[in-house]
Parts: sequence; C-alpha cells; structure tokens
Amino acid sequence: MTPPIRLTQFSHGGGCGCKIAPNVLEKILAGTPFASHVAAAFPDLLVGIEHGDDAAVYKLNERQAVVATTDFFMPIVDDPFDFGRIAATNALSDVYAMGGKPLFALAIVGMPVDKLAHEVIREILAGGEAVAKAAGIPIAGGHSIDAPEPIYGLVGIGVVDPARVKKNSGGQAGDVLILGKPLGVGIYSAALKKGALSDAGYAAMIAATTQLNTPGPDLAELDGVHAMTDVTGFGLLGHGLELARGSGLTSRIEYSRLPLLPGVPELAQAGHTTGASTRNWASYGDEVELSAACSDWQRAILSDPQTSGGLLVSCAAESVDAVLAIFQRHGFPQACVIGRLEAGAAKAVVEA
Repeated sequence: MTPPIRLTQFSHGGGCGCKIAPNVLEKILAGTPFASHVAAAFPDLLVGIEHGDDAAVYKLNERQAVVATTDFFMPIVDDPFDFGRIAATNALSDVYAMGGKPLFALAIVGMPVDKLAHEVIREILAGGEAVAKAAGIPIAGGHSIDAPEPIYGLVGIGVVDPARVKKNSGGQAGDVLILGKPLGVGIYSAALKKGALSDAGYAAMIAATTQLNTPGPDLAELDGVHAMTDVTGFGLLGHGLELARGSGLTSRIEYSRLPLLPGVPELAQAGHTTGASTRNWASYGDEVELSAACSDWQRAILSDPQTSGGLLVSCAAESVDAVLAIFQRHGFPQACVIGRLEAGAAKAVVEA
C-alpha cells in the first residue's frame, strides 16, 4: 500500500522558517534604487521598507490610509486545511500589526499539480477561506502557478487612520515590551517532522498559529502605544532588534518572563530546533548581549522562527494595564510584559 503523501515532504523549509535570513536579505536589498529614493519620490507613502516594517502604508486622505502586505510560505504541517488556515492567519497579521483593519485579500497559490490531488489543494484554499471569514473579509481573487513545492499565502489589504499607524520605529526610552502569544512554533514544527510532537502539542500549535492578531487596531487607538510589530520568521530577537534599530534604543528582554508553548523547553533541550533558528542567530547574534546564564537551547528559543506569531508592543509604562486588558478581551490570556526599551545603542540585551 502506498503511504499517504505528506505536505511537509515537499518543503525544504516550512512556514516562516523558510524566510531569507536577515543578513542575506539586507545584502540583497542594499543599494537598490527603491530602498533609497522611494520615500522622497512618494510623500504619501507613510511606511515603506526603511525599517523593515510589517506592511506598506499609503495615505489617501487625512483620515484614511491603505495598508498592503503579502506573505506566503511552504507547508509547516501535513493537514491541508490547517496549512491554509496558518498561512492566511500569518498573512493578515501584518495588517493588524500596523494598527489596520483588513478589508479583503488575494490568494497566492503555487502547487505541484501533478503530485497533489485536487481535493488536497482545495482543502488548503478552504482553510484560507475559513480564516478570511473569521476576519470578516473576502478573498476576492488571486493568482496560481504550477510549482515544485506547495506555496500558499495572501495579499492582505486593509485600512488605518494615518494618525494611528504603528511603525516599529516609534519606540521610546522607558517603554515596556509586551508579547501577545507564546513562543516555540519553530521548535514544535521541528519536533513534528521527527514524529516527536504529541497530539496535545499539535493542538497547541494549531491554536496559536490560527489565532488572528485582532488586538492590533484597538491597541493602535491607545496614545501610550508607541510601536508595534509581529514576531515571525526572524524570531523574538530578530524582530525585537528591528524595533530597537528603528527606534535607536536598546531592547532589554527578560528570558524568565517569556511565555512559551507547553513542552517547548523540553523539546529544545532534546535538540528539536530548526535550521532557520541557527541562521537567524548567525545573522544578528553580534548585536545581542546574551546573559552567560542562557544556554544554547534557550538561545534557540530566542531566535526560533515563529509562524503566525504574536504582536510585540512597545508602550508607556502607564499604558501597560490598558494594553493587557485589550489582549485579554480578544482572547490572548498569555500576553505579558517581557522587557523594556532603554536609551543606548541599537541592540538587544537578554537577561536570564
């Protein structure tokens, strides 16, 4: 009997773990014309690629701006419906991270049509549709190609008040850092590929990666929220560094306060880590002051690529309770304070 086809058997890297490493991407973009001249040529482009923000934002008038983003990747799980849900949730997260509300989406589809049954591909698309329905938006079209690896994602289009856009460069010294979702998705995915992830672990993984980051627009309404991003393929340290660089401050993270998915420390200690985590650390490790008490497996958690990860919020100390209340109201009970921003060089410091 022929064994069933597993979606992940086609993936050389799954989920946000297949993103180009930060230092490689920086070299690719260095010196490109749009990197240096686009802001001056288009003054209504409020957010471009200057600081690695989550989405582009273009001002239409004094009250409205368009938020546009795209995100897609190869399977991180074998269940086609779950894969579609995860990919769609991850793509829409970038709209929420800018403080925007999604309006509609377009599908990005690349499939090995000679290897996957039409029913499997249809289930992937159905997963994306289910997430769009939960977000209250349509998938209004898209584009498909015949590809050697399954690829699925969305173009997300949203709207935001220009005065409420939350860049990752708006952090202020003294701000508190709050993380909305627990870490460890990459470690779970590595364990899943080796058959070492329990049913309970898989359920926790799907619950985290398919939870829409809906607190974003409400958080953007708070004057005390100064910056926001989501934690995805570059890991907590990578996206924390983007915030630190953009804001010109030091990001100080307290490892002991990090929310983790169940069993993640044990899986990391057993060696279930991703190649992307290693590439991430190689890309930015020289910008991190890591406590001597942090072991290699803890470092792997800090650089672990998160697929459809949580919002990372930089807010004034007096706004912490309001921020946590919004997360609680939207069903994010593990949201918590994980550190702060302080004056100093643009780098990350990790305390044990």
